[in-house]
Amino acid sequence: MDNIITAEHITKDFIRHRALDDVSVSVPRGKVYGLLGPNGAGKTTLIRIINHITAPDSGSVTFNGHPLSQKDIYNIGYLPEERGLYKKMKVGEQAIFFARLKGLGKAEAEKALRQWFERLDITQWWDKKIEELSKGMAQKVQFIVTVLHEPELLIFDEPFSGFDPINAGILKEEILRLRDKGTTVIFSTHNMESVEELCDEITLINRSHNILSGNVAEVRERFAHNLYTLSFVGNPQSLQAAVEPFVDSFDLGAIDSYGLSQATVRLKDSGAARPFIAAANDSVALSAFNRVIPSMNDIFVSAVKASNEAAGTAPVPQA
Repeated sequence: MDNIITAEHITKDFIRHRALDDVSVSVPRGKVYGLLGPNGAGKTTLIRIINHITAPDSGSVTFNGHPLSQKDIYNIGYLPEERGLYKKMKVGEQAIFFARLKGLGKAEAEKALRQWFERLDITQWWDKKIEELSKGMAQKVQFIVTVLHEPELLIFDEPFSGFDPINAGILKEEILRLRDKGTTVIFSTHNMESVEELCDEITLINRSHNILSGNVAEVRERFAHNLYTLSFVGNPQSLQAAVEPFVDSFDLGAIDSYGLSQATVRLKDSGAARPFIAAANDSVALSAFNRVIPSMNDIFVSAVKASNEAAGTAPVPQA
């Protein structure tokens, strides 16, 4: 796979704290790559290293196949979690200022900015001062300034923080549109729903280590563990006895509003589904049989919990 960024064996120490410990990630070109983890896991440190803001103590980062250097920053757009705009400047004036810092001419910058302002429905704020904007409006301006020069790589740190669902949806559509045009996107988030909606690949960092990486669909499949739910009419004990050869666990649930009994089973292997269904149908009237694919939130909690338990540390934080 063609990778735009490859970070290998990255270690970074601060006073009395190791932020990253032998972390490696590979970001495929033209994909949305989610960088996940609890607060303090090391995500922002890795982002700053990729963005050439700070340097690793050991390890290497390559960009487009060559060692990352300062000149590569012109091909990277970075929206940090800590936003910063000059509150007394007018919105359009400030956007042009930042665009020119990224190498655009004034006329070129204004033309592109006005197109983006119209796309994100903030044209009416062009001549307002930054201090008059809501947090969400200000973040739209910063998003525009970040993507305006059409860099090969975009890095967003918690891009949906402060957005209402409608504007978060607009931003998600723009991120996918940019990806479909060939832009690579790295974004760090605690919003697991956004990960499922946007990400092609993920890396989960916990306590300075990479504990999980891969394609989102493949990761969800990996954590599915042959778990199924079923609905049926009949004697639960008869069902349990009939399917016992095919399951590792059988958990009976409540009767639903339609009078159907519920159960959750873990099959011994994926090949047991057909004989399980046949045995179940011989003992009860089977109404539904569905595979349980875990959400990214469930995977996040499970993986971090397992990592913390292996290290003998504190309980898992919430996603």
